[in-house]
Amino acid sequence: MTASSASARERKRAAIGTAVFAAAPATVAGVVPWLLTRWDVKTPVPGGVPAQITGALLIGAGAAVIANSFVHFATEGVGTPAPFAPPRQLVVGGLYRYVRNPMYVSIAAAVAGQGLLLGQPKLFVALGLGTVPVVVFVRLYEEPVLTRTFGAAYEEYRRNVPRWLPRLTPWRPESPESALA
Repeated sequence: MTASSASARERKRAAIGTAVFAAAPATVAGVVPWLLTRWDVKTPVPGGVPAQITGALLIGAGAAVIANSFVHFATEGVGTPAPFAPPRQLVVGGLYRYVRNPMYVSIAAAVAGQGLLLGQPKLFVALGLGTVPVVVFVRLYEEPVLTRTFGAAYEEYRRNVPRWLPRLTPWRPESPESALA
């Protein structure tokens, strides 16, 4: 077995694991809003058509960001977003150059988008309540684990890329090796 075939096999396994893990954000961004609203559109929708268009754009953008993030975990990180099958490499490419947590941000955007599209304020309440455990998980579990796993490379990344609100320009590590350390 060559190094390239092993790498291809690892990337394939990472892609499959990431696809399976997709059930988690699909549940949070799709099933939970459906359970709360049955996707019933309140009439009239507060904010009217402009709110609904904004909501549809947020849902589409959220889905695209989640898909892009999954691709980066499988190809760049050679792992999954799941804590039980973490990436082998620090993921700092793609949208991760703008914000450290694009998946959480995109899930929030998708839920908020549904709230706007459907005119369902309860989705904003659910989003607010759901934000608390996510922030606690990121601060108390994810960040310490990433610091222990990737050390100085993660610290440099953390200093340069915001946790929740994206940068306007992509971050580029000082040296390519620092992103891979």
